[in-house]
Amino acid sequence: MKTLRKLLYAEVLLAVLAVILTLSGLFFFFDLVDELNAVNSLASMGYTVAKALLYVCLMAPSHLYEIMPIGVLIGSIFVMTRMAQSSEFTILRTSGLGPWQALRILMMLGLFFVLVTFGIGDYLAPLADRFSQTFKTHAQAEISLGKTGAWIKDKQAQSSYSVNVAAFENNSTLKGIRIFELDKQGHIVALMQASSGRFGPGQSWTLEDVSRTEFADLGTLEARALNTHHAQLHWPTQISAEMVASALLRPDRMGTIDLFQYVRHLNANGQAAQKYEIQFWKKVFYPLSCLVMVILALPFGYMHFRSSSTAPMVFFGVMAGISFVLLNNLIGDLGYLQAWEPWFTAALPGLIYSIISLATFGWLVARQ
Repeated sequence: MKTLRKLLYAEVLLAVLAVILTLSGLFFFFDLVDELNAVNSLASMGYTVAKALLYVCLMAPSHLYEIMPIGVLIGSIFVMTRMAQSSEFTILRTSGLGPWQALRILMMLGLFFVLVTFGIGDYLAPLADRFSQTFKTHAQAEISLGKTGAWIKDKQAQSSYSVNVAAFENNSTLKGIRIFELDKQGHIVALMQASSGRFGPGQSWTLEDVSRTEFADLGTLEARALNTHHAQLHWPTQISAEMVASALLRPDRMGTIDLFQYVRHLNANGQAAQKYEIQFWKKVFYPLSCLVMVILALPFGYMHFRSSSTAPMVFFGVMAGISFVLLNNLIGDLGYLQAWEPWFTAALPGLIYSIISLATFGWLVARQ
């Protein structure tokens, strides 16, 4: 049995590695073409081809995380189909390899892919994304956050604050800051506008060129506004650089722990967190899809192929992998619109494919 495990593991690992390298190369090529266009527009800022290559390399871990389940599925189907075609798997079965033993062996390999995917998605990809964002920011001078900017809420003992940031410069300096201070009844108390700001010292922001407007007796005939100006002002807040980065980064590019902490921050401040909760559970369940893909590939070892029928099965594997990604995105959006439970929304695609693969596997075994 030990020799059998080595044989299957070596075959599947080599096939999966070849598929992943091929798909990663395609993503690298497409990203490089896009960045070469950016080189022309940012050449005056010193954005060269070498820097574009480095930026594309920093994006590779995120693409690797996205294609891992598809690569595992295609590589596993290729190995199982080839072994069934050459009667190797039939010989293994007649030598005592039972269906549940085969399932257990492949599930152990699937768990290895789960750990690799989790490590890439939770540590390597977020770290590379932060570096790539910082690197691109230096080339572009600043990241514009659109017309509305990024909004973050901070609830303190006596007041709550709604913070708007227009741009993020060099991953450390905030531009175009507006801070709305609200009382416990939700009435606006003051408005601070700063041209720029930075984090620290401690749990505070250092704001530059600050205009502060305090409102009193709003809604009455004695309503008034008091305007003051400060060259520099320290504003105490619990909003950290990580929280601002979380508001700027795509949720699927964040680590599981970062997502969990950001969801807690949103819930504590009474903000809608469902989108981030769904993404959190997706980060939990997505590595497990590699296990589902391995199980889905196992029934191909119990099929009978002609010498020329391997390619259609590999093509089917490609289509199945693409359909899984599409279903995962579709159910995620549908769950957000229908307000489904986040954990159920994230787990449903893997559950559907697990049922299909196990049902197919059981039916083929029953026919033998």
